Amino acid sequence: MTTGSVTTVFQHRFADELGELAVPWQAAEAPNPRLLLLNDELAVELGLDPEELNTPDGLRLLTGTRMPPGATPVAQAYAGHQFGGYSPRLGDGRALLIGELTDREGRLRDLHLKGSGRTPFSRGGDGLAAVGPMLREYVMGEAMHALGVPTTRALAVVATGRPVRRETVLPGAVLARVASSHLRVGTFQYAAATGDLGLLRRLADFAIERHHPTAALAEHPYRALFESVVVAQAELVARWMLLGFVHGVMNTDNMTISGETIDYGPCAFMEAFDPATVFSSIDTGGRYSYGNQPVAAEWNLARFAESLLPLLADDQDAAVALAVESLGRFAPTYSAAWSTGLRAKLGLSRAAGAVDEVDELAEQFVQFLRADRVDWTSGFRALGSAARGSAEPLRGLFLDLAGIDDWLARWLALAPDDSLLDRSNPLYIPRNHLVEDALDAATAGDLALVRQLVEVVRHPWTERPGLELYAAPAPEDFGRYTTYCGT
Repeated sequence: MTTGSVTTVFQHRFADELGELAVPWQAAEAPNPRLLLLNDELAVELGLDPEELNTPDGLRLLTGTRMPPGATPVAQAYAGHQFGGYSPRLGDGRALLIGELTDREGRLRDLHLKGSGRTPFSRGGDGLAAVGPMLREYVMGEAMHALGVPTTRALAVVATGRPVRRETVLPGAVLARVASSHLRVGTFQYAAATGDLGLLRRLADFAIERHHPTAALAEHPYRALFESVVVAQAELVARWMLLGFVHGVMNTDNMTISGETIDYGPCAFMEAFDPATVFSSIDTGGRYSYGNQPVAAEWNLARFAESLLPLLADDQDAAVALAVESLGRFAPTYSAAWSTGLRAKLGLSRAAGAVDEVDELAEQFVQFLRADRVDWTSGFRALGSAARGSAEPLRGLFLDLAGIDDWLARWLALAPDDSLLDRSNPLYIPRNHLVEDALDAATAGDLALVRQLVEVVRHPWTERPGLELYAAPAPEDFGRYTTYCGT
């Protein structure tokens, strides 16, 4: 299928198989589309030609204003608990699913637009997006991908030439996002709320085929689906925690069935370690603080279980008992992923020391970081130098020198692997002050800083000369960091 010079082959399985959850819709016109960033590597992975995407017809595809024959853009329906309060009808209020593409490895991937205009789910919003928040999603997705975290990724950010009114008038943009799918816990909540058991079953079968095919072979496939999502989310959140990442808006409509991170709105990487860290302007109660993320994820999964109850057993009490038992897998899975990851961040393989001894060392180091509000990323990264005989960079981060010296002696006695340390502790993350500088400049029309930031975070593990600025925490005068969702 073609649109002008751009050759694409879209499928529309979600729209065809789950029509009750899809409203056919068209994107708003983009008066003067201009490519800001294009992810060439991802384009090639999807079987797309980067040069063709950077043509007028390519930009029309990336903004949703001209579709290949047969493409079926839809706004997806879903519900969700937002900060604990249930909303029965959310959906894609400023987004469209263009369709699915088969990538070079044979995997089905969604192409989804964000900021493409009002839809039936807009609830009074304008359906648009500004340049800054869409570039933030690009930067964060690329950073998380490079850090080995399952994530949605940006294919492109295109300026639309349409102004967006927020606190001020800002330049508008559309984000073209790629995901394994956009099935969310909220999708299941919406389907369950319709009372249509057939729809719920079809949605579950769709999710099994798309993301967790081994569940189809289980004695109880829908219970196996639930357990697969529990495990995927427990491991995902453990990865966030190990990196100091704070998602900021862990509503059930932002929890994927695939186990990918989605929706980089009010997110950020923690610097000074404090479990109560919150970046979102609207999270005044700290519901989605750094330290609460595992609890929030488990709570969301309980809501997922509620939506699946009719598929787990005919008798509700029996279904609840099965769901509770399966949800019990979250805590040990998370704990194991956290412990394994923390051991790697200390450079200690399974053979290095007794488990209890290593766990004690890990807990003590985390407490040292907390007591002195040490930068999470820098604190762990400095362990590599200490393992190679240069402890001063690490010691210089702490006030309790006697305590850290004692800890270092016990840790060094276990012969930590310096190469494992460097592979487990990134040097470069999207530092909050640098993200803001880059987005401010891009909003004003200068993309140089955001391009450089993307290039840096795509290679987070290896030190490179001249990039010291990107490895340093924010200056003291940066102040408290607050992020916004961009709507």
